[in-house]
Amino acid sequence: MAPKDGGEASSKLVLYSYWQSSCSWRVRFALNLKGLSYEYKAVNLAKGEQFTPDFEKLNPLHFVPVLVDGDVVVSDSYAILMYLEEKYPQRTLLPADPQQKALNLQKYLEEKVGLEERLLFVQTNIEKGFLALEKLLKDFVGKYATGEEVYMADVFMAPQIAVATERFKIDMSKFPTLSRIYESQRALPEFLAASPERQPDAVH
Repeated sequence: MAPKDGGEASSKLVLYSYWQSSCSWRVRFALNLKGLSYEYKAVNLAKGEQFTPDFEKLNPLHFVPVLVDGDVVVSDSYAILMYLEEKYPQRTLLPADPQQKALNLQKYLEEKVGLEERLLFVQTNIEKGFLALEKLLKDFVGKYATGEEVYMADVFMAPQIAVATERFKIDMSKFPTLSRIYESQRALPEFLAASPERQPDAVH
């Protein structure tokens, strides 16, 4: 086992993930952007593996993703991204400009709906969120969410749009700005490598 002396090279990052979880997807995307290698540990939510005693020790709230970095255990995708940003500042995901940084952090739209919610309810809620994002971003003419560089806003947005279009059949023609940005995001190799179908626990 690697010595835990706090050095970056001494501990292997471990990500507890489920291939279809969009929250896990955004963390995989961020890890790839930062060029951080990690061990993938699949937690099959469909089989209830998040309720096993071993996983409960890591996260008593029973959800993925969970990141283990030596002695540090972080759950919740937002908290994980902020941790990665502090601990591994290479390839920053937050711009230096305070206004741009705030805009990136403002993009955080958590999925409040459970898997059992009716499709129409889910679609309505996703569309409300996308409408707000569309208004927020309509004055930005950059390639990505907040300009010409990929930042945390993209890490949050891209998996959400992917899930919305593929799983919930959201019509993105209503959101031209988001659609244009998503075309750039989904062409990124780091995003493609993080996609659900490319994960070791993917079911095709």
